[in-house]
Amino acid sequence: MIDGRRGSSAGVMGGSASLLPREALSEYQELTFLSKQEIVLAYKRFRELLPREERENAFSARVPKSQILTLPELRANPFQHRICRVFSTSDDDSMSFEDFLDMLSVFSDSATSDIKSHYAFRIFDFDDDGTLDRKDLEKLVNCLTGQGEECRLSDEEMEQLIQNILEESDIDKDGTINLSEFQHVISRSPDFAGSFKIVL
Repeated sequence: MIDGRRGSSAGVMGGSASLLPREALSEYQELTFLSKQEIVLAYKRFRELLPREERENAFSARVPKSQILTLPELRANPFQHRICRVFSTSDDDSMSFEDFLDMLSVFSDSATSDIKSHYAFRIFDFDDDGTLDRKDLEKLVNCLTGQGEECRLSDEEMEQLIQNILEESDIDKDGTINLSEFQHVISRSPDFAGSFKIVL
């Protein structure tokens, strides 16, 4: 979970496979920014993404990335593949229930702007090297402007935009944006948190 992953979730489910064990529900509420009701809803949504025969064991199942991408909140999101990559604990970007819960928690209204900006940085860091360099920024701009030829910026426009982003954000002038520089820029954009969420 967000503040330190624990092993597989507590206990085996009782009689009704559609309900979360009470101890797990309390634990998830402590470890996420979600209410008990939101966690129960999340579990219901997670189970619905699984094939019918796997729903009984949803706690230990993994939902393939292809199914995660069918969620309405992700379907039109230009960063859908990066979101799966960042929140998945598996190389194939499939998600366990805890991965799924982490994702919903970070995108919830209750998550702090520090948490949101930390995960936004990870999503925008396409090569996972801990900094946003020119290549990351170019991919970021392309995701935001759309992939079609009519939307694509010219090389000159792209270069100018990346230069502007770096001038605004690269405090130590090393040609990249690190997490603290990114968070500094975000702290001056109060509308950032509102624009970076998935609604349950």
